[in-house]
Amino acid sequence: MKKGFSLPLWIAASAKSAVKVLLGYPFDDFELIKDPNSNQIFHVKVYSAAILTKGSKSLAMTFADSGLALDLTRNLEIWTIAEFEKDPSNRLDNKNLINIIPGEGVGINSDTKKICISDFAQTLLNSNLLDLIPNGYGLNLKIIFPKGKFLSQRTSNNAFGIVEGLSIIGTTADAHSSASQEQISNAKEELDLLISKSNEKIIFVIGENGLDIARKECISTPIVKVGNWIGPLIVYAAAKNVQQIVLLGYHGKLIKLAGGIFHTHNHLADARIEILIYLAFRAKIPNSLIERMTFANTVEDALLIAEEFNPEVANFLWFQIANAVEQQAEKYLNKYFDSQLLIGAVLFDRKRKIRWKGNNGKSMFKKSHTFDQ
Repeated sequence: MKKGFSLPLWIAASAKSAVKVLLGYPFDDFELIKDPNSNQIFHVKVYSAAILTKGSKSLAMTFADSGLALDLTRNLEIWTIAEFEKDPSNRLDNKNLINIIPGEGVGINSDTKKICISDFAQTLLNSNLLDLIPNGYGLNLKIIFPKGKFLSQRTSNNAFGIVEGLSIIGTTADAHSSASQEQISNAKEELDLLISKSNEKIIFVIGENGLDIARKECISTPIVKVGNWIGPLIVYAAAKNVQQIVLLGYHGKLIKLAGGIFHTHNHLADARIEILIYLAFRAKIPNSLIERMTFANTVEDALLIAEEFNPEVANFLWFQIANAVEQQAEKYLNKYFDSQLLIGAVLFDRKRKIRWKGNNGKSMFKKSHTFDQ
């Protein structure tokens, strides 16, 4: 399957087209976008661009194509509206010259009301647009996903406090599927590189949120983004004589491991609420609480119900979930490989705060801004 570009590249191409049309350049049906990390140039298609409101604004449109069959943003319609604004400070350092505005369908943080955009996406826009901004001006750039709010209902955005639409994620120019064979191949290559330097401890994360948290919390520990291929990569690491693995992830995702599901993509298996209820019975949680949790739509909703019932009971249950993740991971590994590999679980909540650690995780992951159970 041919791989396309990540969402930030399509946004950058649309934005660059809008800015160039606003400056009076003729419309081209593609833009050359430079990746600041690799200096590679990408040829990205744009479908249309036009001047608005008597020349004070411009609009450009394109459709994202990651080339990934399971990507929610595949064929996502993207609009960008560009407008120059006088900058009285006449800044020479180009800092904050681009004001990125979340339009319809673009996710914002429910607490701060700021746009949810990755550092890579921001850097990409700066690298490709700053040289086009006239001296003495700043650029207002409004991003719109016409179907973003609808599509966001099929994501876990709300669980992380992202509302109103899709977040602009992506840390590379190329699109990668967390469920594809390519993802596991990339992860194995990354593991081999890290193991060649040290096989003592490695942190496994699934998605961008886990990766961001791990980079902030574990500066000196090697980190691998494993996507949804957790089980096979645990076995691979054991075969390479890795001594310790920390599984760091959102509690609503890692709970699948507590139920013995080790390829965690939703299109293969879900059963999260069912796993939660089973573990709640095993932990002898009050039946009245268990009954209420059975009606929860998500694991996060179930956590809120449990915390409202009794915060101590909720923390006890999720500590048991973290322990179950560790136990099931060891059980999974022993089916395929006789190893002394120690596996710890560390779970974070919707606010991206580390909350619960299994018995192994407590000793393996001591740095935390929150409490220790």
